[in-house]
Amino acid sequence: MKSVNLAHAKAHLSELVERAAAGEPVCITRHGKPIAQISAVATRRKPIDIAMLRAVTVAIPMQPESAGEFVRRMRDEDRY
Repeated sequence: MKSVNLAHAKAHLSELVERAAAGEPVCITRHGKPIAQISAVATRRKPIDIAMLRAVTVAIPMQPESAGEFVRRMRDEDRY
């Protein structure tokens, strides 16, 4: 974590905010003691549309063999 004094933080606030947004937290100090921290805000994830997910999975055809059988067949065919 980068530490800067308050005077530097005032003069270069835009640069420090860009660093924080990129994932590098910045500690602001006064007289060598930490007083504040700038860090990125956690972005909210878009909720999953269950109806759309079901529509996509229903459209996918069923495979003729199970995943275990497929892996065994691939392993056995490539063994020799």
